[in-house]
Formats: sequence, structure tokens, C-alpha cells
Amino acid sequence: MHLNAQLLTKKEHFTRQDTLRGSITPEREWWDLTYYHLDIKVNPDEKYISGKNTIQYKVLKPYSKIQIDLQPPLKLTKAIQNGKDLDIKHDGNAHFITLQALQKVDSINTIDVYYEGNPREAIKAPWDGGITWKNDANGNHFIASACQGLGASVWWPCKDHMYDEVDSMLISVNVPKDLVNVSNGRLRSVEQYGDTKTYNWAVKNPINNYGVNINIGDYVNFSEVYDGMAGNLDMDYYVLRDHLEKAKEHFKDAPKMMKAFEHWFGQYPFYADSFKLVEVPYLGMEHQSSVTYGNKYRKGYLGSDLSGTGWGMKFDFIIIHEAGHEWFANNITNKDVADMWIHEGFTSYSENLFLEYYYGKQAGAEYVIGTRRNIANDRPLIGHYNVNKEGSSDMYFKGANMIHTLRQLVEDDEKWRKILIGLNTTFYHQTVTTKQIEDYLSEQTGIDLTEFFNQYLRTTKVPTLEFSHKNRILKYRWTNIVDDFDMPVKVYFGGEDKNATWIYPKKEWQTTDAPLSKMPIVIDKNFYIKSKEI
Repeated sequence: MHLNAQLLTKKEHFTRQDTLRGSITPEREWWDLTYYHLDIKVNPDEKYISGKNTIQYKVLKPYSKIQIDLQPPLKLTKAIQNGKDLDIKHDGNAHFITLQALQKVDSINTIDVYYEGNPREAIKAPWDGGITWKNDANGNHFIASACQGLGASVWWPCKDHMYDEVDSMLISVNVPKDLVNVSNGRLRSVEQYGDTKTYNWAVKNPINNYGVNINIGDYVNFSEVYDGMAGNLDMDYYVLRDHLEKAKEHFKDAPKMMKAFEHWFGQYPFYADSFKLVEVPYLGMEHQSSVTYGNKYRKGYLGSDLSGTGWGMKFDFIIIHEAGHEWFANNITNKDVADMWIHEGFTSYSENLFLEYYYGKQAGAEYVIGTRRNIANDRPLIGHYNVNKEGSSDMYFKGANMIHTLRQLVEDDEKWRKILIGLNTTFYHQTVTTKQIEDYLSEQTGIDLTEFFNQYLRTTKVPTLEFSHKNRILKYRWTNIVDDFDMPVKVYFGGEDKNATWIYPKKEWQTTDAPLSKMPIVIDKNFYIKSKEI
């Protein structure tokens, strides 16, 4: 997901539909997703989708109603189980299907849901979500899905909540024969039916709903085999025909990304499904094993440096950021979108780790510090639970700077790297809560981070270090903090990088001896705080 994706509102107002979308309802909690077969036909001329989703699930407890989500103007037309048509009660985006068969605990059952219609068109993907219907420079259809936040049910029927990822799926997409569809996973087969072709893509790993995608265009493919941590990794690139030579040069950032992120985060989480970079008519998105790209073959973010330091022009922002989500969003996925800072904070932080890997620690630090200019501190990073509501878009830059600050407390760079790798092994292919991440980081760092996270995740307050220096005594305290916030901070006597000293402020005044009577006192810039000399 990208910058400014969160539309700000002055007043929060939630509806029954928000609750049906964002909570684990009784009609959701009794069954566990095991497999999808999404089998659809896309008619580009009519901007029309039709088909069915075969949903396989395991029964966790007996129940007779199942909730399937699909957003208007698409229509859920029919539901069948064991050859019998089932009754459907439509309630906005939620559709409650009454099952006739006894749902025995531990049994594996399937239900086929049929749908059709003109899905919501994305006016400015990926921020508003839906299907983008465009044409390339040669007049060929150029189509793509992007639905984070709004939900996968904007274009296909599913269990549209983040807590339950399907274990595997098959995506079958029928398109006009002169077009290619690229989806997640590996291409299993292509079947021709008259003047159409069906592309069958098999996904072997668990996948979140918004990570599923279709991309349709006049694509050509080139590929390479990357020698990765878990062996050979197929890296495929699908681009518009006219962009092939340009992409071969520009996409060299992709294996560079893989090398840096396997170093920092551990092995790429989806070897079984390969890695793909797919050109699309919008900016891009982190679709699992099918990362979409629309940065116009420029360095930076559409040719600009979000940090203002110059370091942002050393890489293609979309390739690095969106691929970083393979570890944070697709491997480790938030259960509730209120915790989306887990996706965006760590992935934004990955940008400076990429720079650090290739250009050194100072380059990475300068970049992430530079991004602070984009922080609004308008709302907390954590959103509202159970109503499908994200927190502030500060989850990107403030999230990254919070994590960079935490790294300073760890000090040992190798220990920090092992913590990041440990996150991706401990929570491998799992959905998680903020509490799980907080508890893990507290345990692995050996620091009680309760108030650290309360400060940075749950308030808009930036800790302010007030200090004075007189008669060889440094006096200091924290202000603008939550109760019991007591993060230590590094200061330099006599200028930056000279005489580094840790101080331990609290909300009450503290003192420490200063080595000289008169000298500059510099606060380490790597800490996301404010300072005020009084």
C-alpha cells in the first residue's frame, strides 16, 4: 500500500456494515478457510466479471449459516452445496447463506458461490480500490485489481477478513486470447477456448485476501533464477511489450532487493510460489508473489526522493517497498487492519535497510531520518478494531522512525538483524496482533517496551527532551509523554560523535555530571524525539 492511502476524516462514524466487514462474526468464526478455486471470466469490453468461487473449509464448530462477502454492484447470484441451491440473505456487502447439510466438527466441506457484474472501478488505484480498466499505448486492454483496505470482496466473493488466510488456492482467469492474465503463484496451465484463453495460477502458500490479484494486458515475460537462501528462486517479470528492453535494465533492482532483504529478514517466504514483478496501469501494490509495478521506470517515488536527502534516488521506491511487503504484510499479516502499522512501518523501515546494505549504515540512517518531514502526527498509528479501520498514514514514516529508534536501544547490529529474522521465522505465514509483535520485541531485546509502544503507537505525542546545562551539570527530563515513559537516549558532549553518553530521562528532572563547563550538547538524531534547551 502507498502513501496517503488513508483518507482522513474529522469525525469517526461506524455503521453495521463496518462491523460486518471488520469483525469476526458468528457466521465467520465457526469455519476455517482451507482452499479457494476462483474461476472467472473477464470481459474487458464490457468491464464485466462473471464466474464462481469454490470455497473449501474445515468446520470448527456446528453452525448453519455462513457469511460470504461481495460488494455491489457485483451480485452474488447463487450458492450451491452438495448439489443443492441454498437460500441467501443479502445484507449490503455481507451475504448470509443458510446451509442444509449438517456441519460436523473437523469435516472438510465445500460451497460454490456464483457471481457477476461490473465491479467497482478504481478511479485512482491503489488508494480507492477496485479494478483499473485502461489501455496501453497500442490500444490494448490493460487491466489490474488493487483492493487493500476496501477489501477483496470489491471484485470476488470471499471470507473478507484478515484473520483467516486461505491455505492455498487456484486462480483461473479467462480473457480474450490476445491478452495475458498474471496472478499469484505459478502458472500451472493455459487453456484455449475459441477466441479466449484461461490462465490457471496455483498458489501453494497461505495468502491474504487483498494479496490476490489479476493483471491483464499485452504482457511479455523475462526471468532469471536467483541463488537464494533456500536454493533456486524463480524471479519472473511481466511487462508491456514495448517496455521489455527498458524493464530488463531497470528491474535489476529486484535481485538486489532480494539479496538485501534475505540478509536482513531471512529467506524469502514464498519460494514455492516464486517471485514476480508485474507492470500495471497504477502505481503498484504488494500482491503476494505477484508484486505490481507502475513507477514509470524511474528511481525514487515517481522520480522524487521522499526523504529529501538524495538517498531516495538510489533505488526504485516501488520495487523495494512493495517487495519488502513480502516479509511484512504477506508473511507476517495483521489480523485486524487497525494494526496495519505492522505492514507499513516495518516495510517503510526496510527501505533504509536496503540502503544500508549497499551504501552503509549512515546512508540508511540519513534516509529514514529525512522521511520525518512527512510525519503529520494527526492520529495514532493504531486504528479502530473490528470495523475495518486503519490508523494514521503516519504508519509509514513514523512507523519506520519508531523502529529505527528501537534499533538504537538494542545497539548491537547483529542482534538487531537476528531479531528481524526471528520475527519472520516465529510468525512465518501467520496472522498476528500488535500485542504479539510488542511482546516478541520486548522479549528479544530484553527491554520492557510497554510504554515505548504506548507512546509511539497509541498517541500522537512526540517525546520532548527538555534539558539545561549549568556548572558542569546536565539537567534533563521527558515531557509530552505517556506516564512511565522512560526511554534512554544518547547525547554527545562537545559535538556529534564526540563523548557519547547515555542518559536516562523520566518525567521528573534528572541530573548527570557533564565533562566540560561550556560545550555544545547534541542529541543523537537517530532517536525520533524533539529536544528543547531551557
